Amino acid sequence: MVHDDRRRAESFGDRAEMYDRVRPRYPVALWDIILPRPGLRVLDVGCGTGIAAVAMGDRGAFVLGVDVDERMAAQARTHGLEVEISPFEDWSPAGRKFDRVTAAQSWHWVDPVRGMARALECLVAGGELCLFWNIGRPVGEVRAPLDSLYARALGPQSYSGYASGFHHERTREQLRDTPGFEELEMSTLPWEARYSTEEWLALLPTHSDHATLEPDERARLLEAVGEIIDRHGGELTVGYATLLLRWRRLGEGVHGE
Repeated sequence: MVHDDRRRAESFGDRAEMYDRVRPRYPVALWDIILPRPGLRVLDVGCGTGIAAVAMGDRGAFVLGVDVDERMAAQARTHGLEVEISPFEDWSPAGRKFDRVTAAQSWHWVDPVRGMARALECLVAGGELCLFWNIGRPVGEVRAPLDSLYARALGPQSYSGYASGFHHERTREQLRDTPGFEELEMSTLPWEARYSTEEWLALLPTHSDHATLEPDERARLLEAVGEIIDRHGGELTVGYATLLLRWRRLGEGVHGE
């Protein structure tokens, strides 16, 4: 299980400032779905440096973050966010209730059974658990040589994209028919981003599969990636989709109970 790999799960704090600066953001359409009105109370699980939390705050939400890594939380606090340090499974809501529990790029680091139990505890009836990931791959002629490089360097199941799609597929299967919740429709929100060679090479080490490589191995991989992008004009276009999974907490007066 991915959430059991704590070395990867806690590999982000060494690059907290870089993570905050270079990680892609989320499309406006995502916040239109999650936050249809201002004033909602949001608990952001695995808030990291606060990328999603800041965006939700800008939409008028009242956001509390929880994260396991003090280094990531410290970066989030530079944006004025309140963050409590704890694994979500062990975190205590202390009687607090929320309209939304969100997890941006982070639910795969949470034990799914214990995580859903905690979400059930702190959501109001009719509140929503909203889990989302950016899924992306390079497009155009540069994609094939990058995929070939990653297959050689990291194994046949590796590829040169920003993230794979298995997180949302596995999460949906794990949480299917969870007591106390009804699953809502999955949303897929497409968008694109362009990166220079320098920008892409800065982004890659903020991912756990790159961060946990031995330094020499990582340096060789990044050098090879840079050479490929430079041979294709020094720019990379990534086709993204933000995938959103939602569950509504059931309760008195809520449809589906």
